[in-house]
Amino acid sequence: MKRNKFVVIGSGRLGSNIATQMSEAGEDVIIIDATDDSFRKLHESFSGYTVVGDATDLSILENSYIKHAKTVVITTDSDNVNIYLSHICYYIYNVPNIFVRLADTDKGKLLEGTSIKAIYPFTLSLQEFMTLYDEEDES
Repeated sequence: MKRNKFVVIGSGRLGSNIATQMSEAGEDVIIIDATDDSFRKLHESFSGYTVVGDATDLSILENSYIKHAKTVVITTDSDNVNIYLSHICYYIYNVPNIFVRLADTDKGKLLEGTSIKAIYPFTLSLQEFMTLYDEEDES
């Protein structure tokens, strides 16, 4: 089976921007969200597919070609849902590349022993602040 899909779960600001950029880069993108209204955040250049449904429902994932996913990015607003979905993608569907947004850095422990990669907005914001601060301090 050829894995050629790029699946994004959660069409908030982060998910919709990742989906748009990957679509513009030529990836075959499918974005899933529980509400149809969330897709309004997608840029007009997005050329992928939208799926309305609860991604914790395995039939929604399977109808979204999760078995053909080479990459899954999970960006819902719930760390617990994100961890659950990342484990489903890793252990059941053997998705090779999984990225999951987590607000709580302590929950990264639940990903240990897997190849799931965590995105921590807090850490990224702190790093960006330190970079900007260091640049200001040098001038």
